Amino acid sequence: MNLTARPLRLSTASSHFEAAFQARLHWAAETDAAIETSVAAILRDVQHRGDAAVLEYTARWDNVHATTVAELELTQAELKAAFDSIPAQQRQALEAAAQRIRSYHEAQKKACGESWSYRDADGSLLGQKVTPLERVGIYVPGGKATYPSSVLMNAIPARVAGVAEIIMVVPTPRGEKNAMVLAAAYVAGVTRAFTIGGAQAIAALAYGTATIPAVHKITGPGNAYVAAAKRSVFGKVGIDMIAGPSEILVLADGTTPPDWVAMDLFSQAEHDELAQSILLCPDAAYIDAVQAAVDRLLPEMPRAEIIAKSLNDRGALIHTRSMEEACAISNRIAPEHLEVSSSDPHRWEPLLIHAGAIFLGAFTSESLGDYCAGPNHVLPTSGTARFSSPLGVYDFQKRSSLVEVSEAGAQVLGPLAAELAYGEGLQGHARAAEMRLKKPA
Repeated sequence: MNLTARPLRLSTASSHFEAAFQARLHWAAETDAAIETSVAAILRDVQHRGDAAVLEYTARWDNVHATTVAELELTQAELKAAFDSIPAQQRQALEAAAQRIRSYHEAQKKACGESWSYRDADGSLLGQKVTPLERVGIYVPGGKATYPSSVLMNAIPARVAGVAEIIMVVPTPRGEKNAMVLAAAYVAGVTRAFTIGGAQAIAALAYGTATIPAVHKITGPGNAYVAAAKRSVFGKVGIDMIAGPSEILVLADGTTPPDWVAMDLFSQAEHDELAQSILLCPDAAYIDAVQAAVDRLLPEMPRAEIIAKSLNDRGALIHTRSMEEACAISNRIAPEHLEVSSSDPHRWEPLLIHAGAIFLGAFTSESLGDYCAGPNHVLPTSGTARFSSPLGVYDFQKRSSLVEVSEAGAQVLGPLAAELAYGEGLQGHARAAEMRLKKPA
């Protein structure tokens, strides 16, 4: 099979750059109308018929037949058995990755996830109470590929946040259970797990059934049907984000071995044909060397066809005037994964303000972040890093304001509140504040 991968070559010095750049970035995020209609019907059906609908759709889409949803629940004993069944090296890798992910999120919790309060001069208490969500659902893909790393990245920060119940759903087409996924659930502390997937799993988590408890938030990636279902149930429950195709952007100064950068571009392109891999570099000869590495390494890749289509349709190798310009273009893209493949990455990091995760230095491959570095790999895509953040402990917590006004404080705040309330025409508000004022002697 003679496959070729030719990412679009662009130069910022070209008069045609802007139009070509925008065309390559464009991603039609609109959900297919047929998917929306199908998902809406599934959500309604599960909401009304509960377990019966879940069983029907699981039989139809996954070819898994059961008489009760309880048969689709994985026991803790099964999760531990899966953990014990996998090779020792896999067990050790799961546990080591879990510990690094746990340590990172525990540090994150200390930095931003604690309650606080203070008293002002008149003795009033003001503050914020941070509490974990009670029950969350995590969706783990299980169709074309299996993702034990997604189990760790979703369940561990929830556990660190203090979530009492973590309900995992994972499709098992034809009843084929992946031992690594089940072992990851055991290591991460998943409370309950069900072998269901698709829009019906999202509906069951959002609305609850006789067997599956309703959750307060749903996290985790999935296909177009899962994304459409999450979008539809948002408001009934919280969600993490609507994930688009995976992305990597490499800022290179020409000092990293070209083979390394070529493989980093492959690492996202192999996810699916819609993934996007972009290189920004001020050295034209280095870009040529990366393209030569792509040509040489592609035939070795088991997913070469997917990589080639991704790079041909959505990839780009962009020659910039400088690294400063490359950083500015990166901020316009706001990529999910951003590698600063430079001999001095800390020189450029202050210029980078929009990215899901920033990987500094030639030895920091994005794949390390996907599995075991520690920070979360659930990241904003499709430019949403301009206003959103990676999944974290904060996604599994909520905040309540604390207000305790002293008698002395009521004398100060009451007239202010009354004045503003009368201005808004809300006499009840005003009088409630005034009733707490001391009467003149």
